[in-house]
Amino acid sequence: MTNWQELERKYFMNTVVRVPVTLVRGEGARVWDEKGREYLDFVAGWAVDSLGHCHPAVTEAITKQAGTLIQTSNQFYTVPQFQLAELLVQNSCLDKVFFCNSGAEANEGAIKLARRYGKLKLNGAYEVITALNSFHGRTLAMTAATGQAKFQEPYLPLPPGFINVEFNNMAALKAATTAKTCAVMLEPVQGEGGVNLPDSNYLKAVRTWCDQKGIMLILDEIQTGMGRVGTLFGYEQYGIEPDIMTLAKGMANGVPIGVIMAKEAASVFVPGDHGSTFGGNPLACAAGYATLKFIIDHDIAGNAKRVGQYFLTGLGKLKQKYHFVTDVRGCGLLLAIEFNSDIGGEMLTACLNGGLLVNRVKPNALRFMPPLIIGTKEVDEALDILNKALSSVLVKVK
Repeated sequence: MTNWQELERKYFMNTVVRVPVTLVRGEGARVWDEKGREYLDFVAGWAVDSLGHCHPAVTEAITKQAGTLIQTSNQFYTVPQFQLAELLVQNSCLDKVFFCNSGAEANEGAIKLARRYGKLKLNGAYEVITALNSFHGRTLAMTAATGQAKFQEPYLPLPPGFINVEFNNMAALKAATTAKTCAVMLEPVQGEGGVNLPDSNYLKAVRTWCDQKGIMLILDEIQTGMGRVGTLFGYEQYGIEPDIMTLAKGMANGVPIGVIMAKEAASVFVPGDHGSTFGGNPLACAAGYATLKFIIDHDIAGNAKRVGQYFLTGLGKLKQKYHFVTDVRGCGLLLAIEFNSDIGGEMLTACLNGGLLVNRVKPNALRFMPPLIIGTKEVDEALDILNKALSSVLVKVK
């Protein structure tokens, strides 16, 4: 049998600490490794596999499109691109769409759009205020936007134009706003930062502040969009509307795609201002259309809300049982459990041994991002494995 993990060490740049499992097949919320062992997948491609692995509706759409037309470039019109654009606009508060290939690329484009707006409408304003503990991607500019020193320090000096302030702190945001500010960019719920939820009135206050100052509000919904937090988009949780929104991850159930959406007034790009070779190609858009239409038609966001609350309640019971669990939190099917010491790695391994895939989002916390189609049966199975994992590390913590 081929040693795939040894080949990784031989050929790949060492940029990620992998879990020592080689996955070869998936179906729904389950995956299998090369030895035939089955796992319940609560990582889902880092919140990508919204409908689970190999969902029939998406598989059919990909297969059909792959046999019809895959790539033409945006020099020409293609049908799947406009079908997806129409569905997005009809089901959101935004008016215009640009397709690209990833979340980082979508965020880069959103910043370009905000800067273009600043150039045209705000006397050349170009600075963007973002939050500490945020995550907006791994390009050089998005590393500057991401408010985490561990990502920034290896690449100093970073591109200028980004101000990182404390999340949930309106006073800090107001103090950072100057005549140079063109936009504020936030995640409705900070995912990679640890599943950090805003105060109930925070995003409304940010929206009001942006309106008062005439600056753009960009919501990075790379992780919170597509029903993940219990509504189709995260902004719906907080009673606001962004000027610009970015989507990716769960948009096409595993096929790479990114989306920038904007209000009419914020859509200031003209031909030549932005572009993408592969962005909006027929294959990705067909997958995106099939995924989004299934999410809408089958109220997948509602399922995420209901099952997510059930999961959160179960996690709360584990918190009461184990003294070293300090917090459980989340929204929809984006949840986290936090510990009083850095046992995240040990917990990940214990869960893996029990047949559950999880994400160590911080040294002392696990994140759960299962497919949005799961039911309470899968949650009960996950909670049972988590309980056994917590019990196994109990003797190692104070």
